[in-house]
Amino acid sequence: MTATPSDKRALVLFSGGQDSTTCLAWALRRFPEVETVGFDYGQRHAVELECRAGIREALSRPGGLGEGRLGPDHRIELAAIGQISETALTRDVEIAVSASGLPTTFVPGRNLVFLAFAAALAYRRGCRHIVLGVCETDYSGYPDCRDDTIKAMQVALNLGLEARLVLHTPLMWRDKAETFALAESIGGAELLRLIVEATHTCYLGDRSRLHEWGYGCGSCPACRLRADGFARWRAATGR
Repeated sequence: MTATPSDKRALVLFSGGQDSTTCLAWALRRFPEVETVGFDYGQRHAVELECRAGIREALSRPGGLGEGRLGPDHRIELAAIGQISETALTRDVEIAVSASGLPTTFVPGRNLVFLAFAAALAYRRGCRHIVLGVCETDYSGYPDCRDDTIKAMQVALNLGLEARLVLHTPLMWRDKAETFALAESIGGAELLRLIVEATHTCYLGDRSRLHEWGYGCGSCPACRLRADGFARWRAATGR
């Protein structure tokens, strides 16, 4: 059954990483009913999917941001993305810059497919708002993370679904240091600690080492970006 669309209901694209967790907290501050969706596309760092349940449980505890607000979680299998792509996120290949100028971690069409499936789910669940953690500031040049791409997708999805969905990108113009600052402003030290200790960003799926900024190999582009953002946030706050 398709639920009646509601401005009170939001669907968050939730991978288990720093950005999507911050976006989930952002949504929980703004919407009375929030659901989450994660995608298994054969990613090399599939450990991120295992982090999602613990993060949701922590946010749903009494007194937490999600108490009484955090609704069902949905997990969608999209193995076809991994099957048709030859990237460093879906194959055991070197992370480098390709001849096109894009990093080999770029998975062509990934965010476009994610949004199409998320919109179909939001349509059925009556979620008028969709929240995702793409960013055009601290990013790797992925074209499907750009503001213009998201705006174009919103138009296409609403035309194709005959709907009035709104795509929210709270991190679009924030760098990683500002993302740490946003998380603190939303949930204080408790949310910051959850992001550091429970989320996953490392492209290699390494959770053997806990750094001051979180778990990871410490050398892949995702780890370097997160570590640099944490250092700049600490410097700015005098921590």
